[in-house]
Amino acid sequence: MNPLTCRVFDIVRGSTHDGPGMRTTVFLKGCPLRCAWCQNPEGIRTDPEVSWDVSQCIRCLECVNACPEGALSSVENGLFRDRAMCTACGTCVETCPAQAMEYTAGDWNLDELTTEVLKDREYYRSFGGGVTVSGGEPLLQGAFVAGFFQKLHAEGVHTALDTCGAASGDVLTAVLPSTDHVLFDLKLMHPKQHKQFTGQSNERILHNLIQVVENVRARRGAATSGNGRDLTLWIRTPLIPGTTDGDDNLAAIGSFLAEHAVDAVERWELCAFNNACTAKYKKLALPWEFEGIPLLNQERVDTLKQQAIAGGFPRDKLVTSGLIARPNRLPKNAQ
Repeated sequence: MNPLTCRVFDIVRGSTHDGPGMRTTVFLKGCPLRCAWCQNPEGIRTDPEVSWDVSQCIRCLECVNACPEGALSSVENGLFRDRAMCTACGTCVETCPAQAMEYTAGDWNLDELTTEVLKDREYYRSFGGGVTVSGGEPLLQGAFVAGFFQKLHAEGVHTALDTCGAASGDVLTAVLPSTDHVLFDLKLMHPKQHKQFTGQSNERILHNLIQVVENVRARRGAATSGNGRDLTLWIRTPLIPGTTDGDDNLAAIGSFLAEHAVDAVERWELCAFNNACTAKYKKLALPWEFEGIPLLNQERVDTLKQQAIAGGFPRDKLVTSGLIARPNRLPKNAQ
């Protein structure tokens, strides 16, 4: 894309989990990974897509009649959409009177998006927040992110990059100087498992993490001497049943961080699995292999936390987030 234009699939205001303080998070479309558990399937592909919300559909079938490719047809439980035939031309979106059909993304230029996020400037000031760019993978649109962060810095706004790390080192080098905070995903340490569940090896990801760590150290020294802005780093690992929660994965990540990055990491966040994204897959007519998988219970989360610190990572830098299954308890008067 043009470096002065980006493709956005969502803008979330008032976020408290995408970096320090209260933030506005901009989600950019496109990701080089294909994580089996992806929570934002609408952010994977770079090209526009059309979603269908069954709860808003009034079954008028105007979209079926209007589709020039014949990609839509009526079935007993709603609509069948042939994704191979769909060209995302938008005819169904324009035709649908109930707005059940919609595009998953829109294009913004640099000035437009900057103006949009600066509407929340008072919240950043009041709650110590700023703007986070997430995805998808924002570094796929790295030239735009670099320019966007530079404009935000000129306005005195704190910036955060939420990345999976699967990007060119040169792109990361271009974005980091105007980045104040990095949220870096470490999902799986074993290269074969990483490729099995995400579609790519983690070699580039680990290399880029070390680059971020080196920047944290260098910037810390410059900030201490009054010659620059500090850079902080959070690591995030999703706790996915049957994949990232394997017996040795968290211990391996913890050992890697303890050996290579412990002084640079402000916190390591274990993000408990949730199935809230199921509706997103249905809207896109995509299968999701984790549908029906229950939430982790507290006992399992506690076990995983112990595995995470087994390799020497400090307990006081480890945090957990996300939904935890509530225990089944009988009423007090039950016998």
